[in-house]
Amino acid sequence: MHVKRTATLVVVGLPVTAWLYAAATSGLRREIVVPTERVSPIDARSERLAAEIARLHDRLRPDTAPSQPGRNLFAFTGHAAAPAPAVTRAALSEAAVQVPIAPPPPFKLIGVAEEAGPDGPVRTAIIAAPGQVFLVKEGDAVASRYRVTKISAEVVELVEPGDAPPLRLSLR
Repeated sequence: MHVKRTATLVVVGLPVTAWLYAAATSGLRREIVVPTERVSPIDARSERLAAEIARLHDRLRPDTAPSQPGRNLFAFTGHAAAPAPAVTRAALSEAAVQVPIAPPPPFKLIGVAEEAGPDGPVRTAIIAAPGQVFLVKEGDAVASRYRVTKISAEVVELVEPGDAPPLRLSLR
């Protein structure tokens, strides 16, 4: 029974489908419309702007070659080099007197911890440097250059070997 029903649907259904398709498309001629290329006002303005830019670039180009400079800025010696000025003793003595002062180290005291000890409070200073934190007591080294000489409740004193004055860091 299933085969009979399927055969009937195919035999009747295919011609009906073909008839509906032919009725829907017959007699209509469809024309292929090719859109014409229109130039929008923005494109026209951009073309005029590009032409104006090209004209101005041509105008900015120099017509004459620049004259040779009196000296070559990229050479250490040149054909037009002036003799070096004589250095006087006064200039040398002024240079010897002006000794550059090193900037203070970028240490900052960020805290002081205190513990009770047999001889009084034992303090630990917390010192911050770029990328480091030091926990030091009296006598310890900071950044292998400074030595901690004194830690009070709010001030830490660091000494550099030599005749340098002590560096005092305080809580702020």
